[in-house]
Amino acid sequence: MENKLKVGIVGATGMVGQKFITLLYNHPWFDIVLLAASPRSAGKTYNEAVGSRWAQSIDIPDFIGNMIVEDAMNIKKIGQDVDFVFCAIDMDKQATKELEEAYAKAEIPVVSNNSAHRGTKDVPMVIPEVNNEHIKIIEAQRKRLNTKRGFIAVKPNCSIQSYVPIMAAWKELGIKEAVICTYQAISGAGKTFDTWPEMVDNVIPYIGGEEEKSEKEPLKVWGKIVGDEIVNAEEPVISAQCIRVAAADGHMAAVSVKFEKETSVEELIKLAKEYSGRPQELELPNAPKQFIQYMEEDNRPQTKLDRDYENGMGISLGRLRKDHIYDYKFIGLSHNTLRGAAGGAVLIAELLVAEGYISAK
Repeated sequence: MENKLKVGIVGATGMVGQKFITLLYNHPWFDIVLLAASPRSAGKTYNEAVGSRWAQSIDIPDFIGNMIVEDAMNIKKIGQDVDFVFCAIDMDKQATKELEEAYAKAEIPVVSNNSAHRGTKDVPMVIPEVNNEHIKIIEAQRKRLNTKRGFIAVKPNCSIQSYVPIMAAWKELGIKEAVICTYQAISGAGKTFDTWPEMVDNVIPYIGGEEEKSEKEPLKVWGKIVGDEIVNAEEPVISAQCIRVAAADGHMAAVSVKFEKETSVEELIKLAKEYSGRPQELELPNAPKQFIQYMEEDNRPQTKLDRDYENGMGISLGRLRKDHIYDYKFIGLSHNTLRGAAGGAVLIAELLVAEGYISAK
């Protein structure tokens, strides 16, 4: 892109905000021009604000470290400097919802990693390879907000990325029911082993709110635009359990599915390996070339070995076999802070730019 778009990161000091920085500091389409966070960080350099909490594998780029952090509430000032923002602010749900809508009403497009607007009927919740057509609802949202440029688009919960794309590849076979158990890394809670030593050699069988999200959010992803809202799909019926495990990164899902149509392991593998979407057609910068890989080994995928597939933006499928209660069962794996969080949001932004929903002011 000849003239890069000017990007702000709201919530820049948190774990996801940090990941946004690592993905965007040399992005071919986007320039980071502004970092924003809570009032306690505002006015400090980014180095001072984040301090010892920097948890990424690369050092803070010099130009980022020297940036002065803005107050995320100073929407008017931020709007003067950016073409759009990524939002990963750590606030309660209602406050986040209000803040993101205030940005949108100030004519600042928002691509959000937060959960606050995932249930809002005219806010697209997008896995770009699966439901890219949902971005068309933005026109209805702009009418409601009375905006010309401003809108909100959100990324789904990180855990559903490990199985929804795989199931989307099999959609034509009619999935009726699914039982899912996710095994989720500690970075999904914004933690490392240094900051959460209790997780070393441990498994916790509860993650607040995750099971509800895992059961309901796929139905919005598979829903349809009807009038001025997205209407959730009624099937498949999903039952989910979500477990925190002692892995640094990578969310794994063990899934059993029931189909309407008869099929075979060979057909399911073929459909998964051939599955692609609009990001691949458009050759977006962060789009994986091979979206879903199938791993033949009995002990794969593994979080440590396979989470970085396609730079963390691809999905790994393995252990596909017949099930004696349901029809088939499998293991899925995705990188929760890349495909599941910041990387997924960056890919949504690339899609929105390519489709004309985000442009320079």
